Amino acid sequence: MGAASRDHWFEDVADHLGSAYLRYSFTKGTRQEVDFLIPALGLEPGMRVLDVGCGPGRHAYVLAERGIRVHGIDVSRRFVDLANDGAPAGATFERLDARHLPFDSEFDAAICLCQGAFGLMTADGHDATVIAGIRRALRPAGRVALSAFNSYFVMKHWEGADFDPDTGVNHERTEIRNEAGEAVETSLWTGCYTPRELRLLCAAHDLAVDSISSVEPGAYRFEPPTADTAEFLLLATRQS
Repeated sequence: MGAASRDHWFEDVADHLGSAYLRYSFTKGTRQEVDFLIPALGLEPGMRVLDVGCGPGRHAYVLAERGIRVHGIDVSRRFVDLANDGAPAGATFERLDARHLPFDSEFDAAICLCQGAFGLMTADGHDATVIAGIRRALRPAGRVALSAFNSYFVMKHWEGADFDPDTGVNHERTEIRNEAGEAVETSLWTGCYTPRELRLLCAAHDLAVDSISSVEPGAYRFEPPTADTAEFLLLATRQS
């Protein structure tokens, strides 16, 4: 399955971060997140999961340790190389743009977490393209877990946020450091959503919403949506 063209802003960020990505606090709750998702998605050993925007493979590694076969895709060659280096049995990775998923009814479930592709696609329609590709990749009655940044949280809690109410995209200037501690300043763009928008997007792509919960990294749970957590976690099922 073909190589992705280098046309996404996140690739430069990933190239600089490399394995230092895994030093960030939001990556430290991976096992809790997987422990929540396995029963929430009804996963069992031997099932196949597609990890969309897998980064260096942190969720895929833990799922594979539990006997679940995982295929991770990411637009960043650097992250895919890191994921492949020392990957456990049952976890495979390839560089692929989530806007061009080639899979058809191959997976029991899909995950797209921590703005892994969805929410980083800031051009109009690209998030919908990612959702459509995920839905197509699932077998009938396949499940999806997807996190999305919370528009309400940005408006309520982020002083000085450069949030565009028209597009729902937040722009942030931040400093990132590589493995050697070398810092660069970069821009991050994040597409933000309300629960209603997530439900409408799913309805347009034949996905039945099972739940939308307010969550934080490393603290996945079933909790009604609020304005006070940074992320929503969407669980949905392919209808046909």
